[in-house]
Amino acid sequence: MHILTQSLLSFVLLLALAWGLTALWVQAPGGQGLRMIWMGLWAASVLAGLASLWVQHRYAVPARWTLAAAAMMLAVWWISLTPSNQRDWTDDVARSLTGRVQGSVVTLHNIRNFDWRSDTDYTVRWQDASYDLDTLQSVDMALSHWMGPAIAHTLVSFGFTDGRHLAFSVEIRKERHESFSTVGGFFKQFERSIIASEERDILYVRAGPRGEQLFLYPIHMPQAAMRQLFLAYVDSANRLADAPQFYNTVTANCTTLVYDMVRPIVPGLPMDIRLILSGYLPEYLYRHGGLDTRQPLAVLRAQGDITQRAAQAGPGADFSTRVRQ
Repeated sequence: MHILTQSLLSFVLLLALAWGLTALWVQAPGGQGLRMIWMGLWAASVLAGLASLWVQHRYAVPARWTLAAAAMMLAVWWISLTPSNQRDWTDDVARSLTGRVQGSVVTLHNIRNFDWRSDTDYTVRWQDASYDLDTLQSVDMALSHWMGPAIAHTLVSFGFTDGRHLAFSVEIRKERHESFSTVGGFFKQFERSIIASEERDILYVRAGPRGEQLFLYPIHMPQAAMRQLFLAYVDSANRLADAPQFYNTVTANCTTLVYDMVRPIVPGLPMDIRLILSGYLPEYLYRHGGLDTRQPLAVLRAQGDITQRAAQAGPGADFSTRVRQ
């Protein structure tokens, strides 16, 4: 039993070592040199504590107290990392979406409507617009595969009887010196952003300039549920504008946050690994009646591949019509 206890404590310390080293590498201040010093001090403290479990010597107790102090300082530093809305953001996430609801009409501020010529060459345009939820007629899920079949970015697009389509996307909010990092998404590197955008912007840039594979799936959802989901996005955006939150690669990403919004609307939806491996989200939706089950999923996937049409349509005003032909 003594050996088993020591082994379990050793395993916990090794996990703490790996977590602390990664957190310090991603977030520790002071540049690479100082970062390496912090990592070295943490590693030395943990390894000394680990040795004290197995080798009894006069330094065992001081080593454990040193480890406890180092762990306390690491925890205090980690807790001190708080999200902010005031940073030097990249242009595509520079503004915070907000909305105001008056009866059935929702007025949104800071809708993105860029003209993209390449991923780095674009015309910045933010706009305000109003949407009457009584004219809401469709919900589509867009999946943009950017790293193999299992990994996709999830967007939800709402269609109105006047022909407009507005897409919502939960994204990382990058600063100008940052680039996307899956590991960084676990360690408070990015804030969370909700973007509302014209499809000619947010879908075109993925299929066109970024060369991602883009699928569009019509979702089976009653009009009342569509309305609730739209309002859930607006409410989430307003709360983020007031109180920023960190993005998390697993617990608070582009798919799990949509699931959190849909779950109160469609009770009983189970958690599933496909909410993380979102490239397989169509299988999940098909199984639970979110897609048209009168056709095989393979047919829906083939029909939903709009990559070529979206890239060829360009960022024109008729983009949404052309990709749905």
